[in-house]
Amino acid sequence: MNNQYLLEHLRSIPDFPIKGINFRDVTTLFKDAKALEIMEDELFELYKDKGITKIVGLETRGYIMGSILARRLGAGFVMARKPGKLPHKTIREEYSKEYGTDSIEIHVDAISEDDVVLIHDDLLATGGTAIAAWNLVKKFNPKQCYMNFVIEIRDEGLTGRETIGDGIEVTTLLRV
Repeated sequence: MNNQYLLEHLRSIPDFPIKGINFRDVTTLFKDAKALEIMEDELFELYKDKGITKIVGLETRGYIMGSILARRLGAGFVMARKPGKLPHKTIREEYSKEYGTDSIEIHVDAISEDDVVLIHDDLLATGGTAIAAWNLVKKFNPKQCYMNFVIEIRDEGLTGRETIGDGIEVTTLLRV
């Protein structure tokens, strides 16, 4: 898709959080009303005919466009959170990171077998969190599952899409 307006309003911060990383700052897209509208419209067009009943937003930036799109599609919104943040009984999925392991959780009653789920986050880089989210959602045995990101980073040798593989439809609004 690579909407020119979005690309022009995406801030890049060199050498953050460490030297050699070109950090893509989506907050500049979120603070701009026109960028929000463009992202909402593009996401809606991608998913309006997919029968989405639940959107799983990944903590925390996945909550922003995920909840906006859920409202527009008439779907429910499910938070995937770090351990210990959800108040009810949860299901957890652990995953590896560069410096150890982490995990995400969803409430045990958040998704049913009748749901068509869209997993949404702001950024696809290595794919580790995305795979964990997909594995977590699969535990609920939904009818169908899709995955979407605002930004996919390809220019730094990152292979998140390849890490995720072919078992799920993955879309992104921007590829940089």
